[in-house]
Amino acid sequence: MNEINEIQTRLSSLFGKPLVSNGEDRFALADWAPLVDVSEDEKEFLIKAELPEVKKEDVKVRIENGILTISGERHFEKEEKGKKFHRVERSYGSFERSFSLPDTCETGGMAAKYKDGMLTLHLPKTKEGIPKAINVKVD
Repeated sequence: MNEINEIQTRLSSLFGKPLVSNGEDRFALADWAPLVDVSEDEKEFLIKAELPEVKKEDVKVRIENGILTISGERHFEKEEKGKKFHRVERSYGSFERSFSLPDTCETGGMAAKYKDGMLTLHLPKTKEGIPKAINVKVD
């Protein structure tokens, strides 16, 4: 089922908007989706999400059944008296990104930091997930 969801997500991104689950196994188009980098080293997985002009209190991070979900909302700037918009190209509204976490991820030790529109998540690896060097004797 996860593979089908991934295919749907990839196809919908071709048309400019990501597909998100609304919690009832039905899917809808999100208003926008933040760009995300996912990397790993020997000790942890690192996820960085660009959330420009999103307030910290409008961002939610949750882990449920091995799925990490980042969601929130970027509010549209209100028109003020004497100020008129000529072009609006940036997307606004709600967003949600979900990622399947590997079994080697220690979800209880996750640390999150939000600064200057960048959400950084540190997810340590379990002891089983950390590579071990084994010395081999050669005769």
